[in-house]
Amino acid sequence: MNILITGGASGLGLATAEAVEKEGWRALVVDVRAPDQRFDHVTADLADRGEAERAVRELAERAGGLDGVVTAAGIDACGRLEDVPADDWERVIRVNLLGTASVVRAALPYLQHTRGTVVTCASTLGLRPLSDASAYSASKSGVVGFTRALATELRGQVGVTLLIPGGMRTSFFDGRPEQYKPGPEAGLNDPAHVAQSIVFALRQPTGCEVRELVVCPSTETSWP
Repeated sequence: MNILITGGASGLGLATAEAVEKEGWRALVVDVRAPDQRFDHVTADLADRGEAERAVRELAERAGGLDGVVTAAGIDACGRLEDVPADDWERVIRVNLLGTASVVRAALPYLQHTRGTVVTCASTLGLRPLSDASAYSASKSGVVGFTRALATELRGQVGVTLLIPGGMRTSFFDGRPEQYKPGPEAGLNDPAHVAQSIVFALRQPTGCEVRELVVCPSTETSWP
């Protein structure tokens, strides 16, 4: 199977690409940075709809089609609404929400042909927002609504799974002020463990779908 993964150069995206390859499938990576050379990839800024669409088409044509798409790319801009520059705030929405929609839209002709599966990545913060995370929470809440609507729209044509992960041990928290980094008590998940839930969703036979998965550390403070 050919599985396209956004954000595949690091974090959950990289863990998913590695898990996909272990299954004997082919990982096709889209990221703003070039990933490990093990993976077939195209660099693209998902905030730019044209770049996102080009990357999907290029990888799909190169691989001879798509059987799955995993939208793991995501960014954040921490701080109170009045303190975060508007351009930074809006870029979070463009990458996390609009980028997800652009990638899925471009992949649909290929997925409809194979009756493949889309796995979108939201967040527990898309269900239970926190202060100083309005951009991220808004974007991930949007992914929740987008995916639920998409599942209804594509029923019988393309499988749709919504993944709602909690905190993971990735570079996502690097470079933040200390107040926005998880403390030692957070007990974050290994992204490789979360990636296994994605593989599980992708492995389902045609017509059987895992609609939603919440995967978080047992001490996750933003769930339930």
